[in-house]
Amino acid sequence: MSTIYRSDVRAGRDGFGRLLHAEWTKFRTVRGWVAGATISALLIVGLGLLFATGSHSSCMKGPVEVPCPAPILGPGGEAVEDRFYFVHQPLDGDGSITVRVNSMTGEIRKPDVTPGVRNVVSGVVPWAKAGVLIKESTRQGSPYAAVMVTGSHGVRMQHNFTEDVAGRPGGYPRWLRLTRTGDTITGEESPDGRQWTRVGTARLAGLPAQVRIGLFAASPGDVTVTPNAAFGSVEASRFAAATAVMDQVGVQGKGIGGTWKSDDIGVSLGPDGTPHHPGRLVRTGGTFTVTGVGDIAPSADGSVIERTLTGTMIALIAVIVVAVLFVTAEYRRQLIRTTLLASPRRIGAVTFVAGLAANAVTMPIGRRILQGNNIYPLPVSTLTELRVVAGVAALLALAAVFALALGALFRRSATAVIAAIAAILVPYVLATASLLPEGVSEWLLRITPAAGFAIQQSMPEYPQVLDHYAPVAGYFPLPPWAGFAVLCGYAAAALALAAYRLRRSDV
Repeated sequence: MSTIYRSDVRAGRDGFGRLLHAEWTKFRTVRGWVAGATISALLIVGLGLLFATGSHSSCMKGPVEVPCPAPILGPGGEAVEDRFYFVHQPLDGDGSITVRVNSMTGEIRKPDVTPGVRNVVSGVVPWAKAGVLIKESTRQGSPYAAVMVTGSHGVRMQHNFTEDVAGRPGGYPRWLRLTRTGDTITGEESPDGRQWTRVGTARLAGLPAQVRIGLFAASPGDVTVTPNAAFGSVEASRFAAATAVMDQVGVQGKGIGGTWKSDDIGVSLGPDGTPHHPGRLVRTGGTFTVTGVGDIAPSADGSVIERTLTGTMIALIAVIVVAVLFVTAEYRRQLIRTTLLASPRRIGAVTFVAGLAANAVTMPIGRRILQGNNIYPLPVSTLTELRVVAGVAALLALAAVFALALGALFRRSATAVIAAIAAILVPYVLATASLLPEGVSEWLLRITPAAGFAIQQSMPEYPQVLDHYAPVAGYFPLPPWAGFAVLCGYAAAALALAAYRLRRSDV
C-alpha cells in the first residue's frame, strides 16, 4: 500500500510539473503576455523607486534646516505620540496611586479673527485626558498603563499606546486608582471613593522593579474638517491644552513619599532652547492643577509603506489593456472555439507572479531610499507588510481577470478597456483626490470594484486617536480583506456573464 501511495504522489508531482511546464511554454511563446507582464513589473519598480528617490524631507530649527527626527517607537514597534505633563515619584515593586479628578478645562487656538490678535477659546477636545499613570521611565515610547478621564469619552484605561478599554461615562468628580502587582496593572474608578469598579487590567511584560508613578494631563490638537465649497473637504489641526484639577492624592508602595518631580515629556524646544507650548503644575496644598498638551497614543502622522508602490496605478492600466487585447484578439482571429489561450487562470497567474516579484523588490528598496532622504515610513508588522505586497499583486491579478471577462462580454477592445478603467480606476481617483464630498467618496469605495484598493492600507484606524479618517487621507471605509472581497465579487460576476455568453454564442 505504501508503494502505491508513493507512486500516486510521484505521479501527482509529475502531473503538476507537466502542467507547470505547459503553462510556462504557453506564456513565453505568446509575446504579448511576456511584454505585458514585463511592462507592468517595470512600471511598479521604476515609478516606485523614482518616487522614493525624488522625495525629501527636512525640518526647521529656527532659521536652520535640519534633518527631521525618526518617529518614536512604542513597545510593539509602532510609531507613537508620547507627549504629556507628568508629576511623578519612583515606585519600587508593588504599589498604587489614587486621585480624585474634580474638573478638566481647556483652551483651543482658533483662526485669528483680528490680524495680530491670538484667538484662543475655552474648550476641551474629545480625547483630552488626565488621570494617573505608571510608566517604565520618562523615556518617550517606554511601556505604561494609565486610567483617565477624557473630554468626551468617559473614563478609559489605556496602555502601551494601542490598547484602550472603555469605563463608564460620566462627569466630575471622578476617583481613579491604578495598582501594580508584579507585571500586572489594574485600573479602577469610583464616583465617591468608596465603591470601586474595575475598568481593566494590563500586563506589561518585563517591567523593571522601579517605575515612575504619578499624575498626568495631555491634549491632542483640535481637528476640524470643513466641507470645501467646491469639492472634498479641508482638514485643520490646531493647538489645544487641557488643565485638570486633582486632589485626594494617595500613594502606597516602597520608595514612595519623596518629593514630587515634574517632567514635560516630549516637549519641543524653540531655537533658543525654551519650551514651545509647555505644560505646567500649580500646587496648592494637596491640590494639583496639571496642564498638558500632546497625546499618548499611536501616531498617524507620517508616510506609509504603500506609497512606495505608486507605480501600481499605471501598471494597472497596462494590465487591463493586455488582458482585454488577449481575449479580443482570439475573437478577431476566430480562435475562441479552438485555443482559448487567454483563460482567466493563465492571465491571473501571470499577472500575480509579475506583480508579486515587482512589489517584493520595490517596497524594501523604496523604504531604504526614503529613509536615506529623511522620510521614515510608519513601521508595520511583518504580516501587514506581506499582506500589502501580496495583496497589491492579487489586486492586479483580479483587475486582469475582470478586464478579460469584460473583453469576452463586449468583444471590442476599446469598449472593454474603457469599461474596466471606469469601474476600477476612476472611482478610486475621484474618491482619493478630494474631488467629491466625503460621503460620496466613501460609498464609491464600498460598492464599486475600486473597493479592492483597501487591500493596500497599512495603517489601522484607532478609535482613541483624533484624526481625519477619510479616503483623501489614505483610509478606506472597508477593512482590507472586505474591500478585496468586493473586487472578487465583481470579477466573479463578470466571469459568469462572460462564460454564459461564450456557451450561448461560441460553443
